[in-house]
Amino acid sequence: MKKHLLVLSICCTGIFQVNAQIKLNQDIALQLSRAPLHCIPAEFPNKTSHLADAPADARLLPSELHPVFYGCLDWHSSVHGHWMLVRLLQVYPDLPNKDSIINVLNNSFQLEKMQLEAQYFGKYTASQNYERTYGWAWLLKLDQALGESQDPVFRKWHTALQPLTEKIVGLWKAYLPKQTYPNRTGVHPNTAFGLDFALDWALFKGDKVFEKAIREKARYFYGNNKNIPAYLEPDGSDFFSPSLMAATLMSKVLDKKEFRTWFKAYYSKESLERICALPTVSDRNDYQIVHLDGLAFSRAWCMRTIAKHLESANPLKQKFVSTSDFFLEKTLPQVFSGYGGEHWLASFAIYALLET
Repeated sequence: MKKHLLVLSICCTGIFQVNAQIKLNQDIALQLSRAPLHCIPAEFPNKTSHLADAPADARLLPSELHPVFYGCLDWHSSVHGHWMLVRLLQVYPDLPNKDSIINVLNNSFQLEKMQLEAQYFGKYTASQNYERTYGWAWLLKLDQALGESQDPVFRKWHTALQPLTEKIVGLWKAYLPKQTYPNRTGVHPNTAFGLDFALDWALFKGDKVFEKAIREKARYFYGNNKNIPAYLEPDGSDFFSPSLMAATLMSKVLDKKEFRTWFKAYYSKESLERICALPTVSDRNDYQIVHLDGLAFSRAWCMRTIAKHLESANPLKQKFVSTSDFFLEKTLPQVFSGYGGEHWLASFAIYALLET
């Protein structure tokens, strides 16, 4: 597994500080793992996003609505917290807290619980739309991580997850033909992010029908995009760059020659300067403003992915790599700056470090 060079050390309080170039290692993985390990069983504070049909279900606790993914403030953060712990166990199987991680994951990956999670989607008036498509995307990323392993423990967990995976895939396949326009926001409903992760899953699974549908929709949504106004990014609570997310998706949908032609017409100089500027985070105790730390991480992983598809002579190839490193260097120390970031940021950091 490729690991990017970083500038990290860990002080006695567990807060990251910038020093000299050090690659991601087990000590850093240990520190980051403590964030989801703490929040997955923490039911409160909680933001359920549940649309109640009647007084009875309006009174249900988060853990009664969702027997697995009730912690980490919201459903999707719990899902990608699970994904993060799975990946860290796979990459660093000798983590000192591995027994605690395994206990938490064993408690989650129970067939009966996952069946109940799956039943939620469709049980209430609007629940078929629940977590579309951000939470769906992370659920498929979790399924992919488990499914790619041959370890018996991960295989057991993967089997337990299948009722929920099958439900999400079915909902997505039904929704995609009806989606007339892409969502270009920099938050949860962003279409390009969802399709990117869904495409990864379809390729892993060998689901040619889903893969074809994703590729066709991506071309329809983004194939003719030019001079994208990224100079207007970001909005005040973005954790995605809409322009970079679309470009990342297209780097996987198009062949290299097509993508390079497409990309040349995509950004203006002004837009490139804007997306390469580190987001300003004025208050990390504000649950919306702290999203901008996530923006730095997601920009980093997008730039890494896009750079792989650019020709060596393109100056943006190295520019994107160096900017990605800069974003990681400046933002990793902020992961533990308050629960508004702690309940999800570590997952974004790990994705940027391990998956691009």
